[in-house]
Amino acid sequence: MNQSPDKPNTIQLGNTVIGSDNMPFIIAELSGNHDQSLDKALQMVDAAAHAGADAIKLQTYTANTMTLDVHEGDFFIDDPNNLWKGYSLHQLYQKAMTPWEWHQPLFERAQQLGMLAFSTPFDSTALDYLEELNSPCYKIASFENTDHALLAAVAKTGKPVIMSTGMATLSELAESVEVLRENGCEELILLKCTSNYPARPVDANLNTLPHLAQLFGCQVGLSDHTTGIGVAVAGAALGATVIEKHFVLDRSEGGVDADFSMEPNELRQLVEECRRAKDALGKVYYGPTEREIASRKHRRSLYIAEDLEPGDQLTENNLRSVRPGSGLPPKYLKQFLGKYIKKKINKGTPLSWEHFE
Repeated sequence: MNQSPDKPNTIQLGNTVIGSDNMPFIIAELSGNHDQSLDKALQMVDAAAHAGADAIKLQTYTANTMTLDVHEGDFFIDDPNNLWKGYSLHQLYQKAMTPWEWHQPLFERAQQLGMLAFSTPFDSTALDYLEELNSPCYKIASFENTDHALLAAVAKTGKPVIMSTGMATLSELAESVEVLRENGCEELILLKCTSNYPARPVDANLNTLPHLAQLFGCQVGLSDHTTGIGVAVAGAALGATVIEKHFVLDRSEGGVDADFSMEPNELRQLVEECRRAKDALGKVYYGPTEREIASRKHRRSLYIAEDLEPGDQLTENNLRSVRPGSGLPPKYLKQFLGKYIKKKINKGTPLSWEHFE
């Protein structure tokens, strides 16, 4: 993945260019929704490709690299509003982890289908393993965006970094970006993120996106944990070059993240609508578009509304502004009212200057 020389704020990965002039780059996050089945995980890759996603993303950790094997106190989830209430952190990560030996077949399946494949490392051992697999870029999760040692290690690979901003204050985020750049990260994408599952649209604060891009001089995107596609589409309209959504084959079958994950038909709709949103942004433009030119003839214009004889006076009854648009513009209506016709004119005749020669 190299920075494009003619467009410094683009990132190129194979034939894919990520940047503000390109369609949003859509990432399907597999997370732990494979339910510890490699066959199911491979089916998810197939379904994501069929839905039009540009990439799949994994998470690389073990329960022991993520937390301690303690099942009480701070390590136990007892918040009644938490999606994973009743689990200890160790139990949750044991259930959600993607076995490391699956990474290579999943990466290969994605590549065969024309998609990118990469992962989120959660510690140095995961990063070392992903380097062996030649992961093209790295994602930093929201909960790790203040882990400066991890950030430095990832940055030193020289590969592009996509980092979620969830929970980080502006000062924390500034520190993290500084660590990344001081350690060699030249290609950075920051993802606006709400680290709540599922997240409320009201907490997305998407107006932050343009400010985030300007503040840190980098591309921005959205790691979206809301349900539905509305927030992601709005993000695309506000300049998100990357959209990441969690993915599941069938929510009714469960899965650790199923409640806020998209099914294949929803992912396809997301891809299509984000592309429409990007198309719709266009440029600053006034006047008829190419396809509107033909419609101009159906605008209102001035028409004779009654049969007239020479010497008849134009009134509001016999001269009207109606569709279609072959007559003089309606702005001239007051100018002509009260004038006298010098020759016979039939009802339905578009008014023209020659009627007054």
